[in-house]
Amino acid sequence: MLYHAPHRRPLQDVLTAIREKCTVQEAGLRLEANEERHVKSAEDMARLFAGHEDALRRSIEIAQSCNFSLDELKYEYPDEPVPEGKTPQSHLEDLTWEGAAWRFPGGVPEKVRDTLLKELALIAELNYAPYFLTVHDIVHYARSQNILCQGRGSAANSAVCYCLAITNVDPTEIDLLFERFVSPERKEPPDIDVDFEHERREEVIQYIYARYGRDRAGLAATVICYRGRLAVREVGKALGLSADTVAALATTIWGLSNSSLPQEYVRQAGLDPSDPLLARVLELTQELIGFPRHLSQHVGGFVLTRGPLSEVVPIGNAAMEDRTFIEWDKDDLDALASSRSMCSVSACSPASARPSRC
Repeated sequence: MLYHAPHRRPLQDVLTAIREKCTVQEAGLRLEANEERHVKSAEDMARLFAGHEDALRRSIEIAQSCNFSLDELKYEYPDEPVPEGKTPQSHLEDLTWEGAAWRFPGGVPEKVRDTLLKELALIAELNYAPYFLTVHDIVHYARSQNILCQGRGSAANSAVCYCLAITNVDPTEIDLLFERFVSPERKEPPDIDVDFEHERREEVIQYIYARYGRDRAGLAATVICYRGRLAVREVGKALGLSADTVAALATTIWGLSNSSLPQEYVRQAGLDPSDPLLARVLELTQELIGFPRHLSQHVGGFVLTRGPLSEVVPIGNAAMEDRTFIEWDKDDLDALASSRSMCSVSACSPASARPSRC
């Protein structure tokens, strides 16, 4: 099956022409012979397979046996190395109080001490200590290599993050709202944003691969979708518009990246929107906007696992050497993270990386 309904056949032809780098008129036998490659109803299948009812029954049996659910995925957070005789929680507490002594050489203020005790108790209750140790380790590595990094976002409401040198918001100078960062009522894992300098982000990425192994760490994918200018360019080329016409349409659609092209804009470009071919281009462009184009790699979004990554998510080798990527995008991983306490290390901009979602 290639599309859900017969009326999607023209868009399928355009996508085929785009893939083959030719026009629809030149595609020939590379196009489907008809529009039958759509999802059919049970009645249609019974009619098409009349006389082969056993095959239909067997197909139903096979389909019913394919009962895998994403709820069956079992995710386990990777073990964080701790000193002998320590637990992740006790090690985190040791690091926190050491950091507090460093942050406040004249003595930890009573208000800060009370805040740290409250935060550490909640972290213990929710079993988030390994995640804090992960972020601390990554930040500690970056600072040891003189890689600029800075925590931000809701983590700035955490005195623990301040003492671990993940953030630099002094809890004595503002009133922290830790519940904005971690709250048992929200039932969400914490989200620590850490920006790393763009030029040296790859060093941090390779450190994570080296520390956890490529079999237990993978970059998330991002789904690149068609936006207005690219959609109209590719549809126009596929349907045989001249290069000048395609360029005029792409220029006109500037600022309307995810919306249709009003007819008055087409006229302003010196084109006639009632022309059948041009009208068809605009119609298919609208269908293509938002359509997935290809998978790319997230700039720094990792998933880390205790066991083999391949047992949890689909993975592949990236074109770049020494990189493994996950064939799901960050939004799907975020949804799974929220429901299964998955840990990802994701990036929030081309110049930053964000450890998050434990």
